[in-house]
Amino acid sequence: MRAARYDRYGGPEVLDVVDGLATPPVGDTDVRVRVSAAAVGGGEAPIRAGRLRHVLRQRLPAGTGVDFVGTVAEAGPSVTRANVGDLVWGVLPHGTFGAVAESVVVPQDRVAAAPRSVPPQEAAALPASGTTALHALTRRVRLRPGQRLLVRGAAGGVGVVAVQLGAALGARVTALAGADHLSWLRGLGAHEAFDYRGTRLDDLGRFDVVVDLVGTRMSQVRGRLDRGGALFPLALDPGRPIRAALWVLASGLDRRTRLIAFSNDPSPRELEELAALVDEGTIAPMVDSVLAMDDIALAHRMLERGGVRGKVVVTP
Repeated sequence: MRAARYDRYGGPEVLDVVDGLATPPVGDTDVRVRVSAAAVGGGEAPIRAGRLRHVLRQRLPAGTGVDFVGTVAEAGPSVTRANVGDLVWGVLPHGTFGAVAESVVVPQDRVAAAPRSVPPQEAAALPASGTTALHALTRRVRLRPGQRLLVRGAAGGVGVVAVQLGAALGARVTALAGADHLSWLRGLGAHEAFDYRGTRLDDLGRFDVVVDLVGTRMSQVRGRLDRGGALFPLALDPGRPIRAALWVLASGLDRRTRLIAFSNDPSPRELEELAALVDEGTIAPMVDSVLAMDDIALAHRMLERGGVRGKVVVTP
């Protein structure tokens, strides 16, 4: 099996494609999925660079990618949720990486039927980022019609789903992103879209819910909440991730507004619900680029450079 790997921490250049890897055995309730496409997550860059190695204690060599779309090639004898030949999408077990590979072996509760209305290369943009937005806006809070939602970093993988889902739920959505993305985000459902470079946070007014996908100036971002409002700090400051994580922990003591931090671990039900939202046209996957697995280092460079719309998808 071929898969993207890195055996030392560093920049995108540490990523390589390794051939001849052993395929993990399929357990009693596991499925082996032949991967058609996998997404590249921007949050993996600080992990690959080693900035979180004292927190995650990851063992090297390590893989990259958490979400995938593909065909079930083998199923354990007690599997009930999928059959050989099924087109599925899913995420790796929580806290593990390695979806950028020719195949993955996962427990059956990590997959669900993929949406039928979009091709696998588009669907791959959604399992992790889509369920993150879905979980935040429908489970951790129940976003209601007329509420004000701010999405900061709205052009990225989670951001584009949060904008679409927020609009579908009837909220008034404000998007902050680069200037090149503003008209596009309005087309996705944002009522307002502003260039983050030329917009002062204090000029945006107050919000009921803020989804932050940038990770900087978090105290100022939290100050935009109405009393009782909720902030989702879904990104850590890439330059100071540990300090940012400590801020999140300490800020949870202030009860005037809610700070809701979580590490996405979607249930099968959430994967199924997301697929239904795609098939009914409520959420559309946004793919910036589709690259071959051999270009995995380029994919990471693109994310670190910024300006990506939606997701970068990699095909084996």
